[in-house]
Amino acid sequence: MSISQARRRIPRVFRWGAAVWMLMLMAAAWPGAQEEEAGGRPVVYATEVEALIHPVSAEYIGQTLDEADRAGADLVVLILRTPGGLVDSTREINTRIIEAETPVVVYVGPSGTRAASAGFLITIAADVAVMAPGTHIGAAHPVSGTGSEMDDAASQKAASDVAAYARSLASQRQRNVELAEKAVTESLSFTEREALEAEPPLIDLIASDLDDLLEQLDGREVRRWDGSVEVVRTADAEIETVAMSWRQRLLSAIAHPQIAVLLFSLGSLGLTIELWNPGAAVPGIVGAVCLLLAFFAFQILPINYVGLLLILFGMVLLVIEMFTPTYGLLAVSGIVSMLFGAVMLFDSPAPEMQLGWPFIVSTMLALALVTGVLARLGIKAHQVRAVTGVDGMVNREGRAIDPIPAGGRGRVSTRGEIWTAAAAPDADIAGGDPVQVVAVQGMVLTVRRVGPPSEEGSES
Repeated sequence: MSISQARRRIPRVFRWGAAVWMLMLMAAAWPGAQEEEAGGRPVVYATEVEALIHPVSAEYIGQTLDEADRAGADLVVLILRTPGGLVDSTREINTRIIEAETPVVVYVGPSGTRAASAGFLITIAADVAVMAPGTHIGAAHPVSGTGSEMDDAASQKAASDVAAYARSLASQRQRNVELAEKAVTESLSFTEREALEAEPPLIDLIASDLDDLLEQLDGREVRRWDGSVEVVRTADAEIETVAMSWRQRLLSAIAHPQIAVLLFSLGSLGLTIELWNPGAAVPGIVGAVCLLLAFFAFQILPINYVGLLLILFGMVLLVIEMFTPTYGLLAVSGIVSMLFGAVMLFDSPAPEMQLGWPFIVSTMLALALVTGVLARLGIKAHQVRAVTGVDGMVNREGRAIDPIPAGGRGRVSTRGEIWTAAAAPDADIAGGDPVQVVAVQGMVLTVRRVGPPSEEGSES
C-alpha cells in the first residue's frame, strides 16, 4: 500500500480534530504574547498612615496589602508618619508586610515628619525603606501601656524583648543590626542621611516625593523576606490610592487623646443629667454612647489608670452633688479631681499624646459651668416652699371662724377649707382674727393670732 493511499484512509475527523487542537493552542498562547508585547502599565498601590499605630491602623494596612495581592499589583507604597503606637499592632503590621506577595515600600515623608518608636520598627521591616529629606526615625524604647513609669526590671525586660525583635528584622533585611538595637535600648534617632550612610545602612533610598521614589525604584532588584529577588517596574506606573473606610476613619479619629477626653466628659455629663432628671432618655442614651466610645479609645491609647480613677471619682462627686446639694462643695471637689485626672491621663513623652493646659482648662470650665447651673437649679428647687401635705400647711394664714380660747379648739378657714384648730396657749383668738398655722397634728391645726384683732369673719 502506498503512502498516499494510507493517508486517504485516515478519517477526516482526525484531521479536523488536529486542526481544532492547533487553533486552541494558538488562542491560549495569544493573550500572553499580546500582553508581553504590549507590556502594560505597572500598578502601584499607595496608602497613607498619619496617626498612632493601633488596631485600626493595622486593619487598614492589612486590607491594603490584601487588595494589592488580589489585584496583582507591582508594588505597595506605605507613606508613614507617626509618633509611635502599640507594640502588638506593630507586630501585626510587620507580619502582614512579611507575608505579602507584593513588595512593600515604607516611605517616611513628606519632609519634616518622622516615624518614631513603632514607626521605626515598621520602616526597617519593609522590603524597601525610604525617607524624605528632613525626616528622622528611631527612639523606639518601649513605655508602659498605661503611660506610667515602669520599674527597672519591667523596663529592662520590655526593652530587651523589643530590641531582639528589632535585631531580627534588621538582620533578615540586611540592615544595620547595631543601630537598630540602639534605637530601642538607647532611644537613638537618625536623620535620613545618618540612616543611609551607616554601614550597613538602615534605609535603602532618599526620595523627595512619591514620583521621585517611583523613578528611583524602576528596574531595581528588591530582596524579599524569604531571600528571593524581584525586579520592580515602576516607570509610568498607575497609582491606586487606598483610603480608609468611614468606619476606620471614625475609629481612628476617636483614638485621639483630646477626642477621647471630650467623649468621656460628654458621657459623664449626659449620665449626670439623666440621673438628675430620670426618664429624659436622650441625655442618658447619648451619655452611654459617648462613654462606650471613650472606653474604646482608652483601650487603644496608653493611659495612666490613676488619672482615669481621678476622673471617675470626680464624676461620682458631681453625681452626689445632684442628690445631696452641698452648695457647690462636692461639685468643686469633683471638678478639681477631674482636672488633675486629665493632667495625668496621658503621661507619654510624645507631644501628640499630651492634652495641654488650654484644652484641659477650657474643657473643665465648660463642665463646671454646666454642673454649676444644674447645682443652682437643685438648690432653688430645695428652697421652693411646699404646697402640699403637712409642710404645705405650716405657716399658711387664714381667719378664725369661731372664737377660740387659749388652749381651746374652734374652727378656722384657710386655703378655701374649714379646719378644726387649737389655739396656742398664750393668747385668745376672737372670731374673724387673722391666724397663722404653726403646726399640724392629724386633722387638727395649731394656730396663733397674727396682726391686730378683727371682727370680720371673712377668709383671707
